[in-house]
Amino acid sequence: MSESLYTQLLDLACGAFLLAAVMILWRRELDAIVRIFALQGIALAAVAALLGLHEERWDLIAVAAGIGLLRAGVLPYLMRRALTAPTADHRTYDTDGAETRETQPLVNVAASLLTAAALTLLAYAVARPLAELDPTPATQALPVGLAVVLIGFFVLVTRRRALAQVVGFLLLDNGITATAFLATSGVPLIVELGVSFDVLLAVLVLQLLTTRMRAAFGTTDIDDLRELHD
Repeated sequence: MSESLYTQLLDLACGAFLLAAVMILWRRELDAIVRIFALQGIALAAVAALLGLHEERWDLIAVAAGIGLLRAGVLPYLMRRALTAPTADHRTYDTDGAETRETQPLVNVAASLLTAAALTLLAYAVARPLAELDPTPATQALPVGLAVVLIGFFVLVTRRRALAQVVGFLLLDNGITATAFLATSGVPLIVELGVSFDVLLAVLVLQLLTTRMRAAFGTTDIDDLRELHD
């Protein structure tokens, strides 16, 4: 693979990775958010695969395959199961329009997109000195990972549905993973396996909690559950 082709493909994969995070802020339907997250998992796997091909590291290509399987397949599947969990009266999300989307996020869509733009500019400003230390195509794309980390934090604090907050947590993890890949040209296979199993375990626990909340209270709105606690 030529250097120019590698740079173009890496920029394309990183652009798709960042665009998926912004689209999650744009969409309110939970099912669409899960699908976009799966697409972001494919983009992250593509970033890892390109780094592996460029450096001829087969362990990194194996990591890319594992990332694609976990973050574009297993995790979205678990979130879809939580999305279709039955309520206390044996209905599913699909029969309750209010539960299939973020009806009243703390920040509206327009303000969320403007915030995403501001966070991306902040990520580029913070990462610029780091990229100048070793100006390679991978380090030049380092701000993309940092921007997704910041957007993941923003989703966590502004979304009210439990499932949307799970996606925010996973966005945060995807951003950290991308930053590690771009800053170090990949991480050892054993490290990525350990982190992936930790993330899978966390999502299994969150999926179980979300399902139980839906079955017990008929909603996963954080504000409604806080009122029940009060």
